[in-house]
Amino acid sequence: MADITFTRTDFPQFSGLLTLLETQRLDVARQADAACHTLVYPVVGPDELPEPAALVAQARKHAAKRVVLLKVGSGPWSVTEDFGGRVLEVTLPSGQIGIGDAPMMLLSTLLARPFGGMIAADPESSALIDLGRRVAKHDVSVFINGPTGSGKEVLSRMIHDASPRAGKPFIALNCAAIPENMLEAMLFGHEKGAFTGATAPNKGHFRAADEGTLLLDEISEMPMALQAKLLRVLQEKTVTPVGSQKEVPIDIRVLATSNVDMEEAIAGGRFREDLFYRLNVFPLETLALRDRPLDIPVLAQAFLARHTRQGTAPLLRADAIALLLAHAWPGNVRELENVMQRALVLADGSDICADHILLSTSGKREAAGPLGRPSGGLTDVARAARAAQAA
Repeated sequence: MADITFTRTDFPQFSGLLTLLETQRLDVARQADAACHTLVYPVVGPDELPEPAALVAQARKHAAKRVVLLKVGSGPWSVTEDFGGRVLEVTLPSGQIGIGDAPMMLLSTLLARPFGGMIAADPESSALIDLGRRVAKHDVSVFINGPTGSGKEVLSRMIHDASPRAGKPFIALNCAAIPENMLEAMLFGHEKGAFTGATAPNKGHFRAADEGTLLLDEISEMPMALQAKLLRVLQEKTVTPVGSQKEVPIDIRVLATSNVDMEEAIAGGRFREDLFYRLNVFPLETLALRDRPLDIPVLAQAFLARHTRQGTAPLLRADAIALLLAHAWPGNVRELENVMQRALVLADGSDICADHILLSTSGKREAAGPLGRPSGGLTDVARAARAAQAA
């Protein structure tokens, strides 16, 4: 079954839309009668609008769980959802709309939403998605390294969702956010009365993730004494709750992340080498946002949609996209999301222009010159971003 099927492909925006969807590694059927999860029914002009019964018939024919009625060139951008998001009516504005324009980016995000994964438009991100989905099929440990806020947990969830364990629990634990004296009990569980305040037994994250996936986020912050216990758990595939002498078998997949250089951490005696190699069966690396510039406008538009509570999400204007591409993004994707939330407050319902973008001065590029409008293609966006980086 395909992810997405279009009932027709002879509308001007199809080629660009296909590029954006395939960049996110979605399976777009080339046969108009292919079974699919999402059926896209494009219409050009009001005379082609189908009757509701015809849409229902098409959905049944394709065994589709979601139908998108795409009205091409029929007015300003708008989105209407019914039946809990199972039926969408989307209007694409008239005129030449390229894949670097906000309506196309937002449409691709809407179509990709049920499939989870990572929002991407940059070839570097697409290659990472490919690797993540490939390793997801094999039940091996994965170590993900990358800067803070670059999407390590999002990649971890994508791996879980693409794995045979997808229907089982996904449990994430931030090792840097739990006090050292509580981390062991949080991981392995504890018995009633094992320590002061333990008024009831607790399974812990390992047993809670049984048959599923456990993400150990920022594992480089784990105390050395606990690293030895974790290594034993990974080797023996059993846990011993605090206050108990009974070993409990577990069946989980472990993913680990860090934002530090692990070789330096090992050399400095802050992380066990044997544990690192136990976790680092398949290494992946997320890049800083500035190193994948094509993702910036697509992610920004997706964040606007995520944080718009009522009505249709505002669109990014050309001057806003240029300003975003000129920024260095020291806080990576998290900083971008914060900036988009601020823009929504300042725009107050209107589309987002440069005046609504408030950026930290620490992220300014030195002598960054003005960026021109991306004129309809990912290559133009990339060229503008590289020009800003070289300035």
